[in-house]
Amino acid sequence: MNEIKHDFLDARILAIDDCEENVTLIQRILNFAGYFNVRIMTDSQAAMASLDEELPDIILLDLQMPQPDGFTILKKLAENSSSTSFTPVLVFTADATPETRKRALDCGASDFLTKPGDPVEILLRVRNFLQTRKFHLELIDRARSLEDEVKLRTGELISAREDALRVLAKVAEARDDATGEHTNRVGELSAQIARSLGTPAEFVQSIRLAAPLHDLGKIGIPDRILLKPGKLDSDELETMRKHTQIGAQMLSGLESPTMKLSLEIVISHHEKWDGTGYPRGLKGEQIPLAARIVAVADVYDALTHERPYKQAWSHEDAIAEIVAQSGKHFDPQVVDRFVALFANSVES
Repeated sequence: MNEIKHDFLDARILAIDDCEENVTLIQRILNFAGYFNVRIMTDSQAAMASLDEELPDIILLDLQMPQPDGFTILKKLAENSSSTSFTPVLVFTADATPETRKRALDCGASDFLTKPGDPVEILLRVRNFLQTRKFHLELIDRARSLEDEVKLRTGELISAREDALRVLAKVAEARDDATGEHTNRVGELSAQIARSLGTPAEFVQSIRLAAPLHDLGKIGIPDRILLKPGKLDSDELETMRKHTQIGAQMLSGLESPTMKLSLEIVISHHEKWDGTGYPRGLKGEQIPLAARIVAVADVYDALTHERPYKQAWSHEDAIAEIVAQSGKHFDPQVVDRFVALFANSVES
């Protein structure tokens, strides 16, 4: 925005009239009042073309000219106007009929004066419209500032939400993974699988944030079961399986899309493709896609890292196990994309 200084004396003023005497008179009136940034044009074709390059702060326009006449210029200005542009047009005409007045206003004229016009009235109209333009430009600047501020605050809120999700995931994981890196790895691998499946970028980012909460419900599992070095008995296994419902209860009622995705993952990541999983025995595509993706990422990471009850498996053995469970435990399409990820990384 070009700022209009005190009293608007540096405002860019364009006067268009095919009669040179008329525009010269207007220029003298404006110069006398201290407006020196005044451009006069008698060629309406050239004047209309100049409006494509730069809009002045106000236009003084004759209506009756060889084509393009003033009505044509008004229509062009109206067609090119936007919510962020406001160029007042003060029309001069010798035709004072109501029909001409209405037509000019319908075409976008801000106001009009009958030729030859009173110098005092001309200057008052010019100054009032420049004041209106100044207010308009200040309003646009304020709106843009507010928009920038909203974007900044929104970015801060998103960052705070992501930090909270990461902290919550680490709290859930701290008791059986002191480093908390399991949650980060599952989140990143889930995002890579989701991207490989061709899901939208928003889903990829959401699953990166939501997947680390998959075992949130372990907060409610006793240490004697969660940290047991040996195999769990049937009662202990049943208690351990309740972590899906515990986590789902903790997340229920939360409305953000990421938290809703987290809920899907928490309650369903132990479901199996063949319907033998828990807690609801879902089968095939009844299982939410996010949960099917996290199931693969979670098992791979769990197999390849040491836990209180097991040694770490090799990468090759873990891949072989996941492939063997394709169509049983895991979604075959997810497994295919998962395996392809590692194949691509080896090739590159």
